Amino acid sequence: MRQQVLSGSPYEAQFGFCRAVRVGNLVAVAGSAPLSGDGRTVGKGDAAAQTRRCLEIIAGALERAGASLHDVVRTRVLLTRISDWPAVGAVHGEVFRDIRPVCTVAAVAALIDADWLVEIEADAVVSES
Repeated sequence: MRQQVLSGSPYEAQFGFCRAVRVGNLVAVAGSAPLSGDGRTVGKGDAAAQTRRCLEIIAGALERAGASLHDVVRTRVLLTRISDWPAVGAVHGEVFRDIRPVCTVAAVAALIDADWLVEIEADAVVSES
């Protein structure tokens, strides 16, 4: 069975994707950008604040898919300024300090919106117990 989790983002219809998909015990969460509920960028110029918002969005998508941050096994962090990695890593560490998923951090030339400094995606495996 395939469960789709929609967030209401205008990009979902435009690009033909959803925030998360759960198949069995696997949940994949799409790249999550630092957007508020009304679609505005959160924390302009502040990579740590943007990381916090991205992880809040991921946590919400996981919850709607019947999972949690404790189920995350992989994160991928995309940065437009690689020099932001210490601040981003500190926030990632606050959230995942005890969970310790594998993590890839990569610098990219740009994200969809020039104000976005960070985009994060996650994969989770929900335990059967």
